[in-house]
Amino acid sequence: MLRSISLLPRLPFPTFRRIPFATMSVEAVPIVPKFVPMKQSEITSINMPEVCMDRSVQDTICSNHGNKFSIVSYNILAQAYVKSAFFPHSPKPCLRWKARSQALLTVLKGLEVDFLCLQEVDEYDSFYKDIMEKHGYSSIYIQRSGQKRDGCGVFYKQGRAELVLQENIEYNDLVKFIEGEANSSLKDDQISSAAGNAHSEQNHSSGEEDSKGDHGDPNDPRVRMKRDCVGIMAAFRLKDPSDHILIIANTHIYWDPEWIDVKLAQAKYLLSRLGQFRTLVSEKIECIPSVIVTGDFNSTPGDQVYNYLISGNSTSVPTVECPDELPIPLSSVYACTRGEPPFTNYTPDFTGTLDYIFFSPSGHIRPVSFLELPDADSPSVAGGLPNYQHPSDHLPIGAEFEVVKE
Repeated sequence: MLRSISLLPRLPFPTFRRIPFATMSVEAVPIVPKFVPMKQSEITSINMPEVCMDRSVQDTICSNHGNKFSIVSYNILAQAYVKSAFFPHSPKPCLRWKARSQALLTVLKGLEVDFLCLQEVDEYDSFYKDIMEKHGYSSIYIQRSGQKRDGCGVFYKQGRAELVLQENIEYNDLVKFIEGEANSSLKDDQISSAAGNAHSEQNHSSGEEDSKGDHGDPNDPRVRMKRDCVGIMAAFRLKDPSDHILIIANTHIYWDPEWIDVKLAQAKYLLSRLGQFRTLVSEKIECIPSVIVTGDFNSTPGDQVYNYLISGNSTSVPTVECPDELPIPLSSVYACTRGEPPFTNYTPDFTGTLDYIFFSPSGHIRPVSFLELPDADSPSVAGGLPNYQHPSDHLPIGAEFEVVKE
């Protein structure tokens, strides 16, 4: 477990590339993206890192083909955050819950994947849980801490996977590891209200920010680290001849680009907990599980959080004590193949990539296809999201993996 936290210097707001916006399309038909097969050369190069495997494992990957499973990560935009003031560019009819819920359902059903990792789920009990069960999906869910109404959920096809073990991640637990916590004079009610209730999960697009100075000193780490963000991780047994054990983590990292210390602390805590969970699963089931990490990381390619997740390195003083090496080495599915997409979040105020699917390269699974995304000049994203074609301000990303026969 982690032992201490120190604060990082505040970073200036990064400069993002803005894309000209054309007139928004008004055709009210949700788009369901399709999977694009990878080239064999891409598949081979992904799964042959010298640090991860020897020649015998590489040969196995090249020759053996197994069963497949598919996974999608999607920030579906919590309805609690859908306000015309946040999305003045969006047609009002497509923002209403009755229309959005049906559009989202059309996309989720149409994807026909084995695992759906969703962020900003705020109608779980009243809508998603039961209706997705009718379409063959069981689910697990964690609501955000404090007064937040949304959370993260993993929906899995009942006929394709069996839930074996589950653990939740509360990033507010980072407060426990702050140095000198006992000497802090803050009261608990000051801490719990510090995060505010603005649409922080709007990923730069709404311009709405937490009230950083209204409910405690944001420079006090006990206030600073209590952002009410969460994650969920679970071990599944695939219901196919491979009987393979797969660990899936789904999370939503804090939004503010100026609070890189908080985001980096959450990323490190995520991997620390995930490493412990993998050890628990390995010992309990006597297996070597594969690992996939999905979510909205509110971090762009090349920034400190992204670089830490794929390499274990960051250019700042660490906020959390961690081993020198990552508990779990990770690669990004898109970065290893076609390159990270130019955007997964698309609004007039912000356009960039914030969502990722990471996996631990090994001899057990390999990505064989990825979910296609629209180009910046596509009519379906003209004017910004959400719109009639895309019911969230984010786009779904996905991958299909093959379980390599041993």
